[in-house]
Amino acid sequence: MTSSFEFHTYPARLSDAERDRALKVLSDGVALGRLSHDTFMRRMELALAAREPRELAALTADLTSEKHWSRHVFGAVEAVSGFTVRLRRAWQAERLPKLLLPQPGNPYPLRIGRDPASGLRLSHETVSRVHAELRHQGGLWVLRDLGSTNGTSVNGRRVIGAAVVRDGDQVSFGSMIFRLSAQ
Repeated sequence: MTSSFEFHTYPARLSDAERDRALKVLSDGVALGRLSHDTFMRRMELALAAREPRELAALTADLTSEKHWSRHVFGAVEAVSGFTVRLRRAWQAERLPKLLLPQPGNPYPLRIGRDPASGLRLSHETVSRVHAELRHQGGLWVLRDLGSTNGTSVNGRRVIGAAVVRDGDQVSFGSMIFRLSAQ
């Protein structure tokens, strides 16, 4: 007969809740800039392989939790910062040059680029020779990037293929930025 002292026994398996708490502390550390992405990935692997609570505690020991008041201060700073960014974008959008949408009945798309044959010729080094086209399809305006080098964006988001645009949208061809206008 053998006793339990002869066999190595491991403590009970860590619960998923314990692992989730440790992973949340690690992901918050990355979001707050306290951990690099590589360090986060390595610690996450170690947290998933951990067998004891002390192993999880060692992985998160340098990431002290914030006090209640500091979370409110950081939240307020984030809100003010976000507001100022939105305010600056709105201010700049109203000051952008207008790009008039063509008449909807035209069967041909408006070609945009540096090419002299383009319907809208933009002589700027960040605009490709054949950059994009604007077409009226099924009652909607569709902006299509034609494989440009520096890209086409709508409201700050890069167009991959095509995107539906409306009056008032901010469009850019390379670093040339316009606000679409129906009038």
